[in-house]
Amino acid sequence: MLSKCLPRKSSPRRTTFARCYLIALALLSGTLTFAQSQKPEPHSKATSGGAVARGKYIVESVAICGQCHTPRDSEGYPDRGQWLRGAPVPWTPAKPDPNWPISAPRIGGTPLPASDADMVKLLTTGIWTTGDHLRPPMPQFRLDHSDAEAVVAYLKSLNAQQ
Repeated sequence: MLSKCLPRKSSPRRTTFARCYLIALALLSGTLTFAQSQKPEPHSKATSGGAVARGKYIVESVAICGQCHTPRDSEGYPDRGQWLRGAPVPWTPAKPDPNWPISAPRIGGTPLPASDADMVKLLTTGIWTTGDHLRPPMPQFRLDHSDAEAVVAYLKSLNAQQ
């Protein structure tokens, strides 16, 4: 069918564009219809391999928390032996900011810096236990509740690994 869209010496040039347009429109319509009919799977223990595994994925591959919350080794890489145990913030603001943090706190292991509920609130709203928004360079996360719970489960699991 798509071969009819390609110019051929025997086909009139004026119908080639119309054919290609109709074929492309039909393909796009079918693709959109198929995509809309697919239901996303929820992030649950059954589909994600467990809350701790999901939390590890979010912390290590999406949010990349270790970049700030982990001390650096002699080569400048995050030190996995001190994973998420707090570290000096590796950046300074472009303009002086007296509210800029000097260090990122320990977030791995127990006890966590706050209760599980407060950590989930932080990860879903960007608001700390004081009622204040987090300071830059900390991202103002808006995770969904199940992802925030998975992150908390992973952070708490680090106690046994360290």
